[in-house]
Amino acid sequence: MIDTPAPKRPRVPTWLRVLIPAVLILIWFGAFGAGGAAFGSLSDVSTNDQAQFLPASAEATEVAELAEEFRDGEAIPAIVVVASDDGTELDRAQLDAADELRTALIDVDGVLGDESSPVIPSDDGEAVEVVLPIDTSEGAAPPADVVAEMRTVLDEHAVDGTTSAVTGPAGFTADLSAAFAGIDGLLLAVALAAVFLILIVVYRSPLLPIIVLFTSMSALCASVFTVVALARADILLLSGQTQGILFILVIGAATDYALLYISRYRETLARYERRWDATWAALRGSWEPIVASGGTVIVALLILLASELTSNKILGPVAAIGIVFALLSALTLLPALLLWAGRAAFWPRRIAHRGDDAEPAHGAHAAGVLHEASAPDEHDLPDRGLWAGIGRLVSRRPRIVWIVSVLALAGMSLGLAQLDADGVPSSEFVLGESQARDGQALLGEHFPAGSGTPALIVGPEDELQQMADTALAIDGVDSLAVVSADSPAGTAPVTADGVQAFGPPGTPAPEPTVVDGNVMLQATLADPSDSMAAEATVSELRTALDEVGTDVLVGGQTAVALDTNDAAIADRNLVIPLVLAAILLILMLLLRSIIAPLILIGSVVISFAAALGVSALVFEHVFGFPGADPSVPLFGFVFLVALGVDYNIFLMTRVREESLQFGTRPGIIRGLRLTGGVITSAGLVLAATFAALGVLPILFLVQISFIVAFGVLLDTFLVRTLLVPALAYDLGRVIWWPSRLSRRPK
Repeated sequence: MIDTPAPKRPRVPTWLRVLIPAVLILIWFGAFGAGGAAFGSLSDVSTNDQAQFLPASAEATEVAELAEEFRDGEAIPAIVVVASDDGTELDRAQLDAADELRTALIDVDGVLGDESSPVIPSDDGEAVEVVLPIDTSEGAAPPADVVAEMRTVLDEHAVDGTTSAVTGPAGFTADLSAAFAGIDGLLLAVALAAVFLILIVVYRSPLLPIIVLFTSMSALCASVFTVVALARADILLLSGQTQGILFILVIGAATDYALLYISRYRETLARYERRWDATWAALRGSWEPIVASGGTVIVALLILLASELTSNKILGPVAAIGIVFALLSALTLLPALLLWAGRAAFWPRRIAHRGDDAEPAHGAHAAGVLHEASAPDEHDLPDRGLWAGIGRLVSRRPRIVWIVSVLALAGMSLGLAQLDADGVPSSEFVLGESQARDGQALLGEHFPAGSGTPALIVGPEDELQQMADTALAIDGVDSLAVVSADSPAGTAPVTADGVQAFGPPGTPAPEPTVVDGNVMLQATLADPSDSMAAEATVSELRTALDEVGTDVLVGGQTAVALDTNDAAIADRNLVIPLVLAAILLILMLLLRSIIAPLILIGSVVISFAAALGVSALVFEHVFGFPGADPSVPLFGFVFLVALGVDYNIFLMTRVREESLQFGTRPGIIRGLRLTGGVITSAGLVLAATFAALGVLPILFLVQISFIVAFGVLLDTFLVRTLLVPALAYDLGRVIWWPSRLSRRPK
């Protein structure tokens, strides 16, 4: 083949070559500063209230809206429990001290003293409880801060010979907020340190890792600035878990894209003497696979908008914003910084200029770009090394390699039988120490476990007694009360004999509060409000009360958890097929084939099943986790499939371009050998960043951390290295069907 010289491009003026990178760097410096300032506002626009993320159509959401009509303001209950240490009844001095403690607690700013309960003794006399509503209206102090002050008061007014705790929904909210407190500092520090160490090992350069991390942090800062602005405008609803995933995803993705660009830039520096020419050549060679991979992740994330659960729905655009800025930083800021640094970026390694006729040995391959000057044989590839050996293994025993790989993945997938992803109690959300969880256990020893967090029943006034009789007939319901403004306690007991009076015999029963013809009953449950047993009771209540009337609704904290789990399961069943279909279509358009995309989709699905199977075994038998949220498999799937396909895109786009010149089977081996190093480095970086999520003591994030980190490593070292190349090699040119390449002579 005779090479025709490429037409010379007009020389770019020197002032423009200086101005363009300078402007880009200044713009990103501005984004870095603005985003850095916005980090401090993340906690102000974030919420971890499950009820905020339910769809409007959920029954618990309807009840929450109706419940606001029955009380003066918005509040979340905190329950203070004080119990004897030695199992004896509390004496008069301890009861008096408990009264003094209550007085001190209702003086805490944010506690609604007028709506607080009196000191309520347990039936066994060994404990007392106080229910203290905390103001959550706009402008009020965050409940976590109020609970922290209450716990300080609890320590200062400790009752001798007792153990005390602040629990209930407000207590769990405070513990969850404390667990998320390290999200800005600890999480970022661990993630950046892990990435920095990997980059030092990969590049053996002190400057290049700093450039890459600055690029990643600039993308993150721009993302945070944008997300905070949208949250302030009430366009997005942000949670702590979404915030953590955004941090990790942006750092990992931006670094991966940077690795691909740097690999190309290093080779173009050897071909071009001027840094400007090398930069443009590197951009031309790398932008397409980088944009294709980032676009695939963005599409997969935006499919989450089809979810019912708002927490799932919001993660999509928030994470997609992060990927957009990761792409922009890798294709604008990074090239500008490397244009400024030039060959010095790789110091102490020397990138010698070999001349315009020098063809890179692997830089183009990492970017997936074919050049006509590629050698028509294997002499431009190293004969030794890890990837040369793997290439020989795949070419000599392709069928054995892919069959053994599939069997290994199938074996790992057997662990799916141990997967328990039907939901976990909110008391288990926080790993490690939790005063609210300890208090919940203490409460359950002396009171009905659902005290302070009743199920709420809203229905017509004229059906009050029928609703009460139906509810009291349910085994999981301990007692019943009706909201009554006439009662000193704000509620009045309801039995089979009707609404009961407070006070001496002859005291008239208070009138229930009626709003738009409805009354609200509070059903105290026998089981902890966040337990599976309590959710089963709420389900039974709903079924039984439907026979009283379809306008009778059941809500409350337990119903919120139940509806959240149901919505999460529905989202999982809807989103996963949509993501698969969308990625399959993208791969078909990118590779101009049907067979190859089916191979890639099948490989990432079985890889995900294997990662989830191993994770289920580890969660059950190593960590002893109580289960998993239904959203854990969904998030794991979206990240693993989208990111796993990324690496296959880098591999197979290169394979296709090599196949156009050398034939399919030689092209597969060349593509494997020439992309191995950079893709493996990218996989290690992404696994390390997701593993950093594990430093936060949040069950959901620890599980996502392990699933994605392990899955990325599995995809990097087994699926993309052995399974996909071996199966494609075994099938040969048919993988490109129905394109012309499938009919091309060998």
